[in-house]
Amino acid sequence: MDRVITKTLGEVYLQQGHLQKAYEIFKVLSEKDPSDMEIQKRLKELREKLGPSPASTQEPPRSAEEKIRILERWLANIRERKRV
Repeated sequence: MDRVITKTLGEVYLQQGHLQKAYEIFKVLSEKDPSDMEIQKRLKELREKLGPSPASTQEPPRSAEEKIRILERWLANIRERKRV
């Protein structure tokens, strides 16, 4: 069974001191909802705490098509939030 990825799980890992696991959870959540500022804030905090790693976790450059897909998801999330 796949584990459930939630903000709560990320917070639990963070409180227990499992920074890398918390970072991975918030990274997945960020990809699902890039407009969630709370998640973005947590990611930034965790990046600062973790510092640069030897096997850098930098993302490879994205293609124009991938950037467009990301921006379209952002726009869809913004429109959805405005409806609520």
